[in-house]
Amino acid sequence: MDRQTRIFTNVDYDRDGKQVDYLYLPHSVTRSAYGAIAIPIAVIRNGTGPTALFMAGNHGDEYEGQVALCNLVREMKPERIRGRIIILPAANLPAAMAGTRVSPIDEGNLNRSFPGDPDGSVTRQIAFYIDSELFTRADLFHDFHSGGSSLAYLPFASTHHGPDPALNERGIAALRAFGAPTSLVWRHGADPRYSPAAAMRRGVVALGGEFGGGGSLSRIGLAMVEAGIERHLRALGILPGAIEAPPTRMLEVPSRHCFVYAPHPGVFEPATDLGDVVADGDLCGRVHFVDDPARPPAEVRFGHGGIVVCQRHPARVERGDCVAHTAVEVR
Repeated sequence: MDRQTRIFTNVDYDRDGKQVDYLYLPHSVTRSAYGAIAIPIAVIRNGTGPTALFMAGNHGDEYEGQVALCNLVREMKPERIRGRIIILPAANLPAAMAGTRVSPIDEGNLNRSFPGDPDGSVTRQIAFYIDSELFTRADLFHDFHSGGSSLAYLPFASTHHGPDPALNERGIAALRAFGAPTSLVWRHGADPRYSPAAAMRRGVVALGGEFGGGGSLSRIGLAMVEAGIERHLRALGILPGAIEAPPTRMLEVPSRHCFVYAPHPGVFEPATDLGDVVADGDLCGRVHFVDDPARPPAEVRFGHGGIVVCQRHPARVERGDCVAHTAVEVR
C-alpha cells in the first residue's frame, strides 16, 4: 500500500499562471494545537513543456540560492516561458528561519533525510513530499548550496556520479549549460540520502553546487546562480533563445582521501587558501593548543593532492572536523 504525504497545499501544479503559496505540514504544539509549518512554494506555468525544479534552503545557513530563488519568484512572468518552473526557496523552513544547517525542531538535516518518511519527523516529512510529489514532476532538479556556517567554498556547480551512465552524461551536459566557471563531479561521497541522489533514482537530471560559505552571502555566488538559472531554462526550452554558456573548468572528487580532518581539538591555522594547488602530503595547516602553549602545534597534511576547493571557516575545531578538501582537474 502506497503511503501518502500529510503535507497539503492549495497549489495546482497543472494550472497556468504564477502561484505563490505554501506547503502546509501539520505540526501540533502547545502554542498552536492545529498549526502547520508553512513552507513557501511557487509554481510558474505556461502551457505544456519541461519542468525545472529549483530548491534552496535545504540547509538553512546557505544563502545564495535562497535569495536567487526569491528573486526568481518575484521577477519571472508566466508569459515568458513555455513549460513549468517549481521553486522552493526555503525547503527546510525551520532551519532557514533559524539560520542553521539543521532544523531546530528535530535536529533534522534535510540533505541526509531522503527519500523521507510521511510518518516521520518534520524534516523527514519534508523530504518525503519533495521526493514523492516534486521529483516525480521534474525533468531537471537543481539544489543550491554553500558551505554554510562552518565551511568556505570555491564556488562551483556540481553533479553526482550515479549508476546510470546515460543520466550521468545528461548531468554533465546540464553542468556545462549552467556555465559556472568551475564545475565538479562528486565521484566519492554520493550519499543515497542526498537530494540529488534521490532525484536521480527518479530518473531526474540532478545538480547541486557550493556557491559560497562562512555563513555569509557571496555576491559572486549569487550572480553565478542567477545567470545559471537563466541558462538552464534556455537549455530546457522553457525560455526562448539559444544559450551562451561560457567554458567551465571540470573538477572531480575521486576519493575520501581528498578530505582532511582535524586530529585534535584546538585552533586551526590554515596553510593554504582556496584555489591553491597542493600535492599529496603538503601541509594543510596546524592545530594549536592555546590551553597548553608549550605544546607544539600538530601538523595536518593533505592526503590527496589537487585544488583546494573547501576550507573550514571557524578557527576553533574539534577532533573529526573537516578542515579542507581538494578536487582534481579533469582534462
